[in-house]
Amino acid sequence: MPAGRTTVRLYRRDGCHLCDAAERELKTLASELGFEVEFIDIETDEALHRRYLFEIPVVAIGDRELLRAPFSPQTLREALIAALRST
Repeated sequence: MPAGRTTVRLYRRDGCHLCDAAERELKTLASELGFEVEFIDIETDEALHRRYLFEIPVVAIGDRELLRAPFSPQTLREALIAALRST
């Protein structure tokens, strides 16, 4: 990963249509806004599974959660722009 680029995490799981939509949107926004995306399957970690099962998709930068489901593409864009400005 290039130095200085922010990593946005998407907590998700397979079979989640909201997660699939958020992933597609994040991939588009990543190239537009200049951040890296990390996709984390909550089913690979019991603690993440318990924490996020009923709230995915969850978008975070570092330890800071930006959004939990449900959210719109516009809300995602606005939250990312604001968060990236403050990092």
